[in-house]
Amino acid sequence: MNRTFLSQFSSSCRWLLLAAMSATLASTVTLAADHSALERDARKAYQKLIAKQPVAKALSRDAVAVLVFPKITKAGLIVGGQYGDGVLFTDGKATGYYNTSGASYGLQAGAQQYGYAMFFMNDRALKALGENEGFEVGVGPSIVVVDQGMAKSLTSTTARDDIYALIFGQSGLMAGIGLQGNKITRLPD
Repeated sequence: MNRTFLSQFSSSCRWLLLAAMSATLASTVTLAADHSALERDARKAYQKLIAKQPVAKALSRDAVAVLVFPKITKAGLIVGGQYGDGVLFTDGKATGYYNTSGASYGLQAGAQQYGYAMFFMNDRALKALGENEGFEVGVGPSIVVVDQGMAKSLTSTTARDDIYALIFGQSGLMAGIGLQGNKITRLPD
């Protein structure tokens, strides 16, 4: 090989390396900005939930951690999907960022947005969130979705399950029945 080719190749590699480093730095800065906005939205939604629902306040006192998804978007027509990002709070501090996504199939039509909070009531349940490549809802620790009727009778004394999920801020309309899978995956810090 001649020296001119090596010189040009070396120069091209430097530019590629510089471009790759710049892209990595830009995505890291964007990720940090996205994380701070997500944390702000999740904290605001969580505070609002605790203020409005006494059961959320009671559960928060005994929970070892709370995973808050401030906004999940769900839509479908026969085949559907949902997606949203959330923050795990432990002792009031953000300790992880997560994504929830799911797919469904069946008689369904519409679109809606909502948020939900998952109250992890013991270390075993919290450990399950971090053990696998993703936390599949319905597999592993028992999860109880708290509806309006149950919320009136549930207290921190009667709470005996691993995880309690409260849905809040629903808007839009989604109707139907179908098979659904949902997975929660940790996002890079």
